[in-house]
Amino acid sequence: MTYAASEADAHRAMALALHVGELLLGSGEATENVSGAMRRILQTYGLRQVEADVNLSAITLSHVPEDGRPATTAERRVRRRQPDYDRLIAVHELVREIVAQQLPLADTHDRLREVGRRPRVYPGWAVVTSVALIAASAAVLIGGGPIVAASAFVATIMGDRLGAWLARRGVAEFFQLAVAASCGTLIAVLLIWQRVPVQASAVVVGAVIALLPGRPLVACVQDGIAGEYVTATGRFTEVLFIVAAVISGIGTMLSIAVLLGVPIRVDVVPVAPLSLAAPQLLGALGVSLTFAVALLVPPRHLVGGALGGAVIWVTFVLLARNGFPSIMATTLAAAVVGLLGTAYARLVRVPAMVFVIPAIGPLLPGSVLYRGMLEMSLGELSKGALDLVEALSIALAIGAGVILGAEVLRALRGRGLARRMRPASRRTRGY
Repeated sequence: MTYAASEADAHRAMALALHVGELLLGSGEATENVSGAMRRILQTYGLRQVEADVNLSAITLSHVPEDGRPATTAERRVRRRQPDYDRLIAVHELVREIVAQQLPLADTHDRLREVGRRPRVYPGWAVVTSVALIAASAAVLIGGGPIVAASAFVATIMGDRLGAWLARRGVAEFFQLAVAASCGTLIAVLLIWQRVPVQASAVVVGAVIALLPGRPLVACVQDGIAGEYVTATGRFTEVLFIVAAVISGIGTMLSIAVLLGVPIRVDVVPVAPLSLAAPQLLGALGVSLTFAVALLVPPRHLVGGALGGAVIWVTFVLLARNGFPSIMATTLAAAVVGLLGTAYARLVRVPAMVFVIPAIGPLLPGSVLYRGMLEMSLGELSKGALDLVEALSIALAIGAGVILGAEVLRALRGRGLARRMRPASRRTRGY
């Protein structure tokens, strides 16, 4: 059955759709999926003449009844955007229940309030520790030993706590990220200054990987491919500012170290070896597993995210060993994870990003980003700029590869289903 929408019910349905859209968008869901969920809710409750406008900070719904009743427009601001994949899964489950017509409109308010107020699946200390373990695992992945991993762990904890202290005082997130990135660089500079016989630069790389914006990057590329250019531009701007903050923190600390005469050299910047040995496989698994915990992926789905990290690393290494350029190997490895992750997500009926986003962690370009900033700090501006462009290209290749895998699966699932999943798909040929 479908629900006949009186004017009061229409307003309730629009308020429900706006609240659901806010929760989805605030959790990092792509614009296309947010619009689709809202549209399905409204159609279930009998509203057919509704237009949705979703951007990065606001959602607007306009209802124009065909029976002559006054038009209605409502908007909801998205003021808090914080990843919580456990809540994201719960919102999608609620949407499926509504679309299956198992939940009367009068009961949706209480259910949605329960979803919004559900406690975090992990305590705060576990999330902070998981972020630090991302850095430690990344340090192991690129060849650092126990001392380097422990240093990356301490540096990330220190940066996170300093960022939290600044946040409580209203300091902008840009400077929080810059301070967090500078902490990893400071620890590395101290190790080099004291001539500790370890790969000190791996501390910076690990700390940087824990800060790089993998989640908004994938959503940015997905929005752009789906034709949501305004939101894609907004997300891309967000990605650029996050990267700029990380670069600023690294560059400031490196510049101070160079001025003080600390012997930092470009030729000792570590790069992850193209190896399938135990340290690299464990490092890739560790990065993805801890990344999943930081994103509040429920425990029952942690194994899937961790295995995705191993899959993307093994695929990348095999492709790179067989002569594929780095960016192409990155794109294809991400496409494999996008395809398998999306297929598995549909099997267990959760959003694909629950598995895909943690899996891309091992390929985030921390080493290239650090090398570029080091070269610029040493006066090699052209080389440094090229490395920064390469880092951005690798990041975009990851996002494009993930979406490519999902699109291949979409194409293979049949025309009728594809049209229902993306009813606005079109062929403009660029004009």
